[in-house]
Amino acid sequence: MVRGGPGRGRGGRRRYGVLAAVLLLATACGGGGAGGGAKKSPSAAGATATAAGQAAPDATDGPAVDADPARLPTTRKAALALIRKVIAGPEEFGPGVVARTPYESGPDTWPVLDTDCVWQQQPPGRGILATLTRSFELPATEDKGPLRLAAIMTVHRADDGARWEMAESLEETMRCPTQQLRQGESIGGLGASALAQGEGNQNSSDDTLMESGQYRSAELGGPHPYFWEQDQILRFTFAVTAKGAKGWTQDTIMDIGVRGQSAMLIRLGDALTKKG
Repeated sequence: MVRGGPGRGRGGRRRYGVLAAVLLLATACGGGGAGGGAKKSPSAAGATATAAGQAAPDATDGPAVDADPARLPTTRKAALALIRKVIAGPEEFGPGVVARTPYESGPDTWPVLDTDCVWQQQPPGRGILATLTRSFELPATEDKGPLRLAAIMTVHRADDGARWEMAESLEETMRCPTQQLRQGESIGGLGASALAQGEGNQNSSDDTLMESGQYRSAELGGPHPYFWEQDQILRFTFAVTAKGAKGWTQDTIMDIGVRGQSAMLIRLGDALTKKG
């Protein structure tokens, strides 16, 4: 999963404050992660949230989006078509943001955090219909280094698969508070928070996760601020990542990341809701 904000869509600025207030420092390193092939059951979302100090989600809550069943994709082709309608482009993150090269990765790769806390690219599992990642950059200026951004969206075959992914994402932060993204790039000091629908006035998605920490790279040095957010609605997950550089603050990269996440949230709701 791409690593990355709060508050977007309906009541976005209020939600920003709620998530920032409940940000937790994940200091525990639990065993058994995604890299080892062990998958959590859907009910683990509540158990993981409780272990992290959050209230367990209420399984009776309805979905955040009242989707038209006819609009839910059931084939890879339909899933990819919906992703391309929803996933953020450079303009959704704000003025000056441009596509990086390569711009898109996937749909045949899936990031997995192995037992050594190193991210690896693997083929998507059978439970994933389609996934796509886009990479962006706000180029460097005289007083700021380049801000690296990404958006990812995944369509699972069933809602339970998306819930699994959310549970694993929070577990990964607790298991690996320091992670290697790729050669010469790492994130550390990671803290994560989770809010299910109905918790802390969070009603924009079925589940939301936020992570912040410090980013280091051989190219840009560090530590610099780092931000990630992932949301789940039904069988869909979508996320943004912002990796800071010289001159960037945590609040600023959060705000930029939230713009992209907000656009995807609104577009997904529009794409799934029955018209007329």
